[in-house]
Amino acid sequence: MNQREKFELEYRKLNSQQKLAVDTIDGPVMVIAGPGTGKTQILSARIGKILLETDTRPENILCLTYTDAGVVAMRKRLVEFIGPDAYKVNIYTFHAFCNDIIQENLSLFEKNQMDPVSELERIRYLRELIDSFPKNHPLKRYRSDAYFEIKNLRSLFSNMKREGWTPAFINEKIDNYLASLDTRDKFIYQVSRGNNKKGDPKVNDLNAERERMEKLRAAANEFDHFQLIMRKHNRYDFDDMINWVIQSFEKDENLLRKYQEKYLYTLVDEYQDTSGTQNRLVQLLINYWERPNVFVVGDDDQSIFRFQGASVVNMQSFDDTYSEDLMKVVLTNNYRSTQPVLDISKTLINRNTERLIYRMDGLDKDLIAANSSINHLDHWPKIRISETPRQEMIDITTKVLSLLEQNIPPGEIGIIYKENKYGQELMQYFKLKNIPYYSKRSINILEIPIAKKIILLLDYLATEHEISYSGDEMLFEILHFDWFHIPAIEIAQLSIEVANRQFSEKKVSFRRLLYEKSNEPARDLFTPAVNPNLKKASAIIEALIAEVPNTTLQLLMESMIRKAGILNFVMESPEKLWLLQVLGALFDYVQEETHRNPSMTLADLVKVFDMMEDEEIPLPLTQVNGSADAVNLLTAHGAKGLEFKHVFFAGCNSHIWEKKRVPPNGYKFPDTIFPASSNQSSEEELRRLFYVALTRAQLHLTISYSRFGNDGKDLEPSMFIAEIEDVHTLEKETVSISEDLQAEFQVLQWETEQAPEIERKEEEFINRLLESFEMNVTALNNYLRCPLEFYFKNLLRIPSPKNEATEFGSAVHFALENLFRQMQNDNRQQFPSLESFIGQFEWYMKRHRESFTKDQFDRRMEYGHIILTPYYEKYIPTWNKIVAIERNVRNVYNGIPLKGKLDKMEFDGKKVNVVDYKTGDPEKALGKLAPPSEKDPKGGDYWRQAVFYKILLDNYGHRSWIVESTEFDFIEPDKRKIYRKPKVNILPEHISAVGDQITDTWEKIHQHDFYTGCGKKECHWCNFVKTNNMAIALHELEDEA
Repeated sequence: MNQREKFELEYRKLNSQQKLAVDTIDGPVMVIAGPGTGKTQILSARIGKILLETDTRPENILCLTYTDAGVVAMRKRLVEFIGPDAYKVNIYTFHAFCNDIIQENLSLFEKNQMDPVSELERIRYLRELIDSFPKNHPLKRYRSDAYFEIKNLRSLFSNMKREGWTPAFINEKIDNYLASLDTRDKFIYQVSRGNNKKGDPKVNDLNAERERMEKLRAAANEFDHFQLIMRKHNRYDFDDMINWVIQSFEKDENLLRKYQEKYLYTLVDEYQDTSGTQNRLVQLLINYWERPNVFVVGDDDQSIFRFQGASVVNMQSFDDTYSEDLMKVVLTNNYRSTQPVLDISKTLINRNTERLIYRMDGLDKDLIAANSSINHLDHWPKIRISETPRQEMIDITTKVLSLLEQNIPPGEIGIIYKENKYGQELMQYFKLKNIPYYSKRSINILEIPIAKKIILLLDYLATEHEISYSGDEMLFEILHFDWFHIPAIEIAQLSIEVANRQFSEKKVSFRRLLYEKSNEPARDLFTPAVNPNLKKASAIIEALIAEVPNTTLQLLMESMIRKAGILNFVMESPEKLWLLQVLGALFDYVQEETHRNPSMTLADLVKVFDMMEDEEIPLPLTQVNGSADAVNLLTAHGAKGLEFKHVFFAGCNSHIWEKKRVPPNGYKFPDTIFPASSNQSSEEELRRLFYVALTRAQLHLTISYSRFGNDGKDLEPSMFIAEIEDVHTLEKETVSISEDLQAEFQVLQWETEQAPEIERKEEEFINRLLESFEMNVTALNNYLRCPLEFYFKNLLRIPSPKNEATEFGSAVHFALENLFRQMQNDNRQQFPSLESFIGQFEWYMKRHRESFTKDQFDRRMEYGHIILTPYYEKYIPTWNKIVAIERNVRNVYNGIPLKGKLDKMEFDGKKVNVVDYKTGDPEKALGKLAPPSEKDPKGGDYWRQAVFYKILLDNYGHRSWIVESTEFDFIEPDKRKIYRKPKVNILPEHISAVGDQITDTWEKIHQHDFYTGCGKKECHWCNFVKTNNMAIALHELEDEA
């Protein structure tokens, strides 16, 4: 079956409403898609229809969605409809789209010197702002917390950026609101009371409201000041990126036209959740046409991310803007749920007043069960009432066990709750009963034991470097760390000896005694030898302390992770995959911090971690447990877009839902900022969230709550249950958990847990990584060199610091890129001067100074001058000026997604020569240029890179040119001071050979065939596995033949 036949087969499955949305290719289309109505299906089908019925190429379609997970899901679905071309369609989140625009036009944005602001820096800058307030400022505080307004200001400024509000806009809306206060019923007595007559103003309420508005005004007026502080420190946040692109589009007609002409069709998913700035970006892209080919899909009843700047106003605004040409399609056929589930959900959401059905004439959103295999079923949802939350969890656990015993696949069961902590406790019950589960939550790395230990070790090294023997208290704890494998009794003996010698002439520090004991020879045959692990720990600690002043922070941390045995400990742990993610995230953060502050010392870094703890700033990392084919444990927010045959909606008590005390978040906005109908109450937002949870159910829905808390206090059910029961009589069952069953769960908690299924966990983890994996030439070369190298570097991403050699190479690349960009931007097509070229190199080196020690920096800076000057002078007369610079290219080969970044493409008529810059010894690289031979049947890495680029470009967009060769431009001269540019001319048999390597490697990677190394004696990764006896993590290596 070819791709067209596959598409037509899928297309025939669409109903008339869906086909109308898919078939209306031209002009604006808005689809209002309720839960379970096939939203993702029509987005994919519409793209397929465009490609099949027009001459539009996949590269000319833009699809914007809300989350990274949405990007992956959409591309996966699109592959089913249109095959490999799905990888060429531009599917982005809004932030990723704006980042690509900025990266493609760096010279226009001129943001090279700016870095993303960290949360700690943001607090510092907000403090700086507050400190600058004059004495009479409405937000100035003297008696209470001087920095009380930090959270409020942060929230306000974020909302202003996301919605595109200026201080002038907010001031105008405040003035309009204040002008109307005297006439509002809320501020007028409706009946006579005491000294106040009907119609009198409520003076105290009016004054309080005016004071609130003046606080908002004062805060909003500080927005520009805060942006100046950010700019002064060369910082930006991700909300700034969208605003930069909007501002550039509004100022630069050529830039805007470039993207308007590129994207002939625009699709926006989850349109109800787009913010004001996101919507403005879309409008700019489509304003080029009177009848833009724009397709938006969303559902106002499922708008649950409004706290992130979203507003359902967008859907109404879109309808108003394109009312004359708009094709509006409402999907009401639900293929997910039975009618009873839809009926109770409708009853609940009908309580909301802020809905599109009340603003658009004739709009009918009542959902109809249309799945013929289940729409005849009369399974009404049930309510189960437990005594306490713990008993509710035991009840859910036993019900799930019963379903599994009936051979219900675990992936068809979903447990939904409002807050993560409920799921965390329920997870423990599942573990006790060995129920496979899938969960996803954000964890603060700084609270994870291994991260705390690493930070304490860094603190100790900093302390000992500053004042020797001053960190004994920390050292005592450090020696107990798992990776040192030292018996606690031996550490205790050392501690006692230190204490006993404290007031004698032989007084000694803990570190000194450790060193002495580790290095003293045995006195006689009967004296027990020093524990080798104690001796090893002392040697490691001394070596690391010596490294502190002599290496970069990144290299120090990498050295510590390896030398101290932390990496070995992690690789042997049953939780290795999670701990590797923790290590990687912590290492990434250190890289970011040292880049922001290149002069940062180890003591400075430790202070950063201390301040983060003091300010309660998390270092977040998403932890994923299990696979999606297990029982899903989800928050109501996390459940959006998913469906399950059996749903347990747990913890539906009022104190968790509508009566939960939420601390005030920011300033009160006047209802003049949005039209009145969009200034939604928190109650309506919660009702939408409850509605989303209900509509995840396909067949069976059980709603549960508790009568009492675990502390015995009375609890109430959520009012949302009462609203449903006001119309529907649902079966209620009071749960009785026997004392024996409760005791059984108590006993199980003290029993030893079963050994974790390491292989299953690893398989699930790797599969998740491979969902979004695209083949690049580095990954291909790594795999062919040694599958273990690919496993560690490309999949597990073992922490790796930027070193002087790689950063020096990046500085040279940067200088060359800017040399050619400046030539292209010059009206006379003249290259900039040698001084400018060297200046770009110097700028990059200084910008990334954190990767060098002082000596390394000075040496590499001098070396750059030595090699770049003659290089420039040699090639300036002959450089081809018809070039494309730094192109990110994505393509598909035999169904395999490929990607690559090309340094330069030189055009000679219809022939193209790809240029790749190389730093390093050119003579050592010659062997890497050779094609396959008897000695090396796989061919050299550079030869493969050349052919890979040819394959990558052969199918790229509209092109009338042919890639003929790849040239490797060595920036460093050889021993004879000759600059070399070897060229690989690509033959058809080369393409066939590398094509086979790509296909074979792709298949092996997806079969998880990367646990056996190359076996070469010099292979770092094979030796790493052998040395550390990692049989628990990896299969044994095959013996060399």
